[in-house]
Parts: sequence; C-alpha cells; structure tokens
Amino acid sequence: MSRLQTRFAELKEQNRAALVTFVTAGDPSYDTSLAILKGLPGAGADVIELGMPFTDPMADGPAIQLANIRALGAKQNLAKTLQMVREFREGNTDTPLVLMGYFNPIHKYGVLRFIADAKEAGVDGLIVVDLPPEHNGELCDPAQVAGLDFIRLTTPTTDDVRLPTVLNGSSGFVYYVSVAGVTGAGAATLEHVEEAVARLRRHTDLPISIGFGIRTPEQAAAIARLADGVVVGSALIDHIADATTPAQAVDGVLSLCAALADGVRKARVS
Repeated sequence: MSRLQTRFAELKEQNRAALVTFVTAGDPSYDTSLAILKGLPGAGADVIELGMPFTDPMADGPAIQLANIRALGAKQNLAKTLQMVREFREGNTDTPLVLMGYFNPIHKYGVLRFIADAKEAGVDGLIVVDLPPEHNGELCDPAQVAGLDFIRLTTPTTDDVRLPTVLNGSSGFVYYVSVAGVTGAGAATLEHVEEAVARLRRHTDLPISIGFGIRTPEQAAAIARLADGVVVGSALIDHIADATTPAQAVDGVLSLCAALADGVRKARVS
C-alpha cells in the first residue's frame, strides 16, 4: 500500500480524521520553509500538502497568492522544492507528502523527468489544480504508473453527471473544495458538507478530505466528524505572513497545527 493508503487506513482504525496541512515550499525562505515542513508531523499533521510556487495560482486566494510571491522572490523553484522533499525524507519516512500546484512548472521541468524525480525524492501524490481528467494522459496516467497517487479536486458545482469523470483515475483521497471560490474563502455550512460527503461516498470508496475556509480548531473538529480528512492552508500561511522573524513563522505555524490536531483528535471522542 502507498503511504497515503496506509495513513488513512491507520486513522480509520483509530476512528479519527486526518489533519492535512498545506504550506507553500520556500515561503518565506528555503530554510524557514524546511524547518516548518520538518516540524509539521511532530505538531500533529497526518498528511502534508506542499505547494509548488507558481506565478499565477488562479485557484488561490490572497494568502496563498502572497505566499507564492514570497517564495518566488526567495528564488524557490521546482528543483528546490524536490530537494526540500529529499531533506524532509531524511528524517521522516512515514508521513505522506503530496505536491500541490499547477501544470505549467511541471511542463517546463519536463513531465517524465518530474515524475521520476518526485518519486525518487519521496513524494507520494500530486494535486494539479488546472489539469482536468480529459488530459489524464498528460500527467495523471504516467504518474500513477510510477506509483504516485493522483488526487482530484471536486467542488459544489461538480454534479452527478460530471463526478464519475472527475473521479476516474483518482487515487490517494478525494479533495472536496467546500466552497465555490478561492482558497481562504468563507467556510461552508456543516449541512452542506454533510450532504456533499454523502453524495461523494455514493461515487467512491476513497477517503474524502474537506478543504477551503477551515481556520480554527473548532471548525476542524466539526469537519472531522463528517469526513476522513480536514485540510487547512491559508490559516497556517497567515502566521508566516504576520511573522517578523523566521522563528516566529515556525512557531506560529506549528502552534496552530498542534491546536488544529487537538481539535481533530477530540472530534469523535464520545
């Protein structure tokens, strides 16, 4: 089994959801970003999404857009992001790590080269926001042949006719975008999330993780009662933006991660 399959199976046995954290590689600098990345599992992250910086992250709100700008300003690129994964894997062989971003940097790097280097570095899966299933041959199919999970986004506007196409070839988990908007947008109602999860479960046996708009331990706990995973990104990145020193950035992200993890872990305790 892949690291993602193993992690979600373990958590199912424990009757709890996964805390899935997102940070942008190289934000605000390589060294600080690496310190955050290495610290996330100890702070309670069960799965890590690592953003690949890009100049035009069209699905992201202001917080992650600014994180991309900071990372690119610090000269972060895809090769350095893969090196960051290698350094992370030197001390952690258990935590699933997914690269998330857009197709342009991968295309520029070279698709087959990227797949080989990502697998060698210790990447477990990919989320490529702007590559629809009609283009599975571009990246999804060869990535899965190489042993990388390919995680799809589904949204409130993905109807029952479109959903099987979106889920075809998906693996690892399904990422449900709970609001029709960009990252960091307002949170969906719990009733909406419950209905969405029930609908997705009729179409797939994959774990379902919910993201967009989750900022507090209380919100994370509420989602953790309904889904298999809780994704938090913008709230963590805000601590990087607000920090005046690298140590403040690391401490702020890891402190919030620990609080979110505590909320997720207590969500299903009777």
